[in-house]
Amino acid sequence: MTIEIIIAIIFLGLGLSMDAFSVALVDGLTMKGITKRRSFFIAGSFGFMQAFMPLVGFWLVEVVELIAGSVAGEKAGEIASVIVVWLAFILLLFVGGKMLIESIISLRKPPEEKEEKSFSYRNIILYSVLTAIDALAAGVALYADMSTTTTVWIHVSIILVITFGMSLIGLFLGKFIIRLLKGKYEISGIIGGCILILLAVWVVLSHYLPF
Repeated sequence: MTIEIIIAIIFLGLGLSMDAFSVALVDGLTMKGITKRRSFFIAGSFGFMQAFMPLVGFWLVEVVELIAGSVAGEKAGEIASVIVVWLAFILLLFVGGKMLIESIISLRKPPEEKEEKSFSYRNIILYSVLTAIDALAAGVALYADMSTTTTVWIHVSIILVITFGMSLIGLFLGKFIIRLLKGKYEISGIIGGCILILLAVWVVLSHYLPF
């Protein structure tokens, strides 16, 4: 494996990790009770799913190609890419819109009626899946480029490590911003909702526009 390929993998990992970074930033902004141990759990969940989804896409095309031939495998990959992109868009838009609306409503409530958003393992797992759905399309693209399965494992390992690191950075940045906001979680919720909505739009644009 040449240095050029390694650099290309790193850039791929950075590109895929941006979704996880954005949502980790939102978690740091909006969730209370994120300890050091929970921070590693969040980063690990995002890293695992971001690495696992490309494998799913890769295996999907491989299985269809073995059963129905290369043309069918390529078509299945294209269809899967479109489906997962729009699925990610809808889910991120829903979660971001819900967060935005709830935060705006919470601004108008008296302090005693406001509900704090505490750390939730279920929500973290949900977010890790949401951020990684569009990475399945990357696995479809990888199938056309990979000469061996071993090379794919190298790709996903690097993606996992990069996403883990970027998620930690996002969390710490979110915690820093909420301290600057002096604990005003309604404001941070509005910021977080807007980030998720923008991320939903970006998922679609990055799929269709030739960046």
